[in-house]
This record gives sequence, C-alpha cells and structure tokens, in this order.
Amino acid sequence: MKPNYPTLEQTIGRTPLVRLQRIPGDLAQARGNVILAKLEGNNPAGSVKDRPALSMIVRAEQRGEIRPGDTLIEATSGNTGIALAMVAAIRGYRMILIMPDNLSLERRAAMTAYGAELILTPASQGGMEYARDLALRMQSEGKGKVLDQFGNDDNPQAHIDTTGPEIWQQTEGQITHFVSAMGTTGTIMGVAAYLRDCNEAIQIVGAQPAEGAQIPGIRKWPEAYLPKIYHADRVHALEYIGQPEAETMARRLAAEEGIFAGISSAGALVAALRVAARVQNATIVFIVCDRGDRYLSTGVFNQES
Repeated sequence: MKPNYPTLEQTIGRTPLVRLQRIPGDLAQARGNVILAKLEGNNPAGSVKDRPALSMIVRAEQRGEIRPGDTLIEATSGNTGIALAMVAAIRGYRMILIMPDNLSLERRAAMTAYGAELILTPASQGGMEYARDLALRMQSEGKGKVLDQFGNDDNPQAHIDTTGPEIWQQTEGQITHFVSAMGTTGTIMGVAAYLRDCNEAIQIVGAQPAEGAQIPGIRKWPEAYLPKIYHADRVHALEYIGQPEAETMARRLAAEEGIFAGISSAGALVAALRVAARVQNATIVFIVCDRGDRYLSTGVFNQES
C-alpha cells in the first residue's frame, strides 16, 4: 500500500507551542507564571492567516458561491493576502490583492510569487480603509468576489475549529490568559469563543496600537471600518503598544529566544509580559502570528536593541 501523503493545505495548523526561557525573567518565575508562544509562522505560507484563508475559500466553495477558475478579490495588509494567494494557487483561482503601498517589499514579492495580481493603493489616501473600499467597488463592477476577511464569519470559525482546540490541548487545559494582536480580529475572536466555552474564567487580552504607533498587523479601526466579526464583549482587556517597544521586543525575541517573528507578534508579547507582571500562577499564551523575514526590508532588525 502506498503512503497517504498530505497535500500542502493539509499541513496548515498544528503549530508548536513553546515556552519562553529568558525574556520573562526572574519576575515571572517568582510569580509562578509561564509564557507560551504559539508559532504560527510555521504554517506553509508563513502566518496565522493560512487558517482563515483556507477556511474562507473552502467554505465558500461548499456553499456554491465560488468555483475554481473564478476571480477572488481581497484588501490586505499582507499576511492574509499571502495566505489567500497560496490557497488560490492550490485550488485554482485567480487572486487580485489590494494593498497600501507603504507595506514591506517582502509581502509584495510573496503575493506575486504565488501568482496573485497586486494592486497598490496610495497610503496617503487612506491606507487599508481605501483598499477595502476599492475591493468592494471592484466587486460591484463585476470584477470578482470579495472574500471580506473583516466581515466573513469563516475567518474566526477557522480559529474555533483549529487554533483554539490546539491551544487547549497543548496546555492540557491549563491556559489562564490568551493574548493576541488585533488586526482583522479573526484570531482573537475565534480563539476567545472556543476557549471561553472550555473555561469561562480564561482571560482574553488584545494588543492595540498606542496613539501614533504604526505597527504592521495591529490596528485600531475607525468606527465606520470596525470589522463586523469583532465582538467587544469577548475581550476582557486591551493593552496599548508603542511602536518602539514592539520593535525592540521583536529584536529581543530573535536574539534572546531564537524566535524570529514579526513586529505585531512582539507587540503581543509586550502585552503578555504586562499581564505576567500583575498575576500569579498563570499560563499565558500569545500568538506569534508570522515570521520576521517578512520585515527585513523595513530595517527594524538592523537597529541596536
């Protein structure tokens, strides 16, 4: 009998959960806290967004809304676009991605490598909000179907089905706090929904940008653009993260823990450390949502820590 080899999409998920050893320091140890990193950069397209990308396309297929050969459209700041481009390549779709022009060169190159068409919009005209409006306008003109990660319940459902159960199993139900950067909010919404069903005492903490901070992957949306999938009552606390501290933590995470991660992941760790400083005997899990090589052209890893 021949081995049953997996397809690429079957390798999405089941990512490692690892304990930080040096950054938490003596204070966390003295307080009996452990900080765990969920390494989503281990997904095949390099981020946590592989999960909702697959979910949104497969579930739309199952509902008969799309079929291979169709054109899909999405506004993205990077990771979702890369993941959608990969899944579109696997399943036979044409992918049009709309992205503000101030985001990293690595993200652009990854999207086009998977065969996606990339439309860059002027960041000066509104960034992601402008990109989202353009995607909907193109859909109304019959140029393709918008998957809409911001309003599509298939986004958080991916994390209810996979990320949440993995974290619960990997911590053997010991998790007390879950910390995630907030962008589209799909990750924090889905994981929160699952974990609170397992134990309603688990605290959900979101990382948002401090005033003036521009951290890729962490957003605070204007009211008119607030993701429809977001439910504020699922998040118990918000931590506001400054850009310099997120960038410094990204360098520390690589140099002190060997985890080469993106800036929003480091922001989530900043939030997790704040939680660890005020609780005891806690098991704190934060999402490392992507890999640091996606940010090399920004120069953030060239600076002194």
